[in-house]
Amino acid sequence: MSKCLTPEEALAFVGEHGVVLVSAKGTVPRLTEAIIGEPIKGSWWAHPRGRQIYAILGAVTESDQVLVCRLIDGKVTLVHRRLWPSLVRLAGRLAPERLTQVREEHTPSGRYVSHEVTFPQWVPAEIMKQAKKIGEKEALVALGACLPPSSPTAKRVRFKL
Repeated sequence: MSKCLTPEEALAFVGEHGVVLVSAKGTVPRLTEAIIGEPIKGSWWAHPRGRQIYAILGAVTESDQVLVCRLIDGKVTLVHRRLWPSLVRLAGRLAPERLTQVREEHTPSGRYVSHEVTFPQWVPAEIMKQAKKIGEKEALVALGACLPPSSPTAKRVRFKL
């Protein structure tokens, strides 16, 4: 069995890739598999290292360097802070629910409660300033393949920088 990533290494993984999925299959890497260094069959909750995965995911998602949202296919997606200006710059191309910040809280009773902060309320002022300074092409290159395909029927964020 391979060694698990530390929380710092897992955060560095998110930083290196820019955008990762927590556990769903998609066009970007999965953090749960990176944490344990091997593919996971079935639910990561049932994996023998599920508790370790949970602890490391918690540390990463609590970082002020990571946006937790549903950018890719409505699945829990982690976006590193270095890409937030590009994400903000392209907000008008995306459905609002894809840019909503999601935080999950594990209550003492064992339930999970989801807290959401809509776009652009979660965006720090310095990120807004950076977003205004970059062009759309630059933002598209930075986010590349991780952006969901455009849908002509999807509601978009009405947002002007």
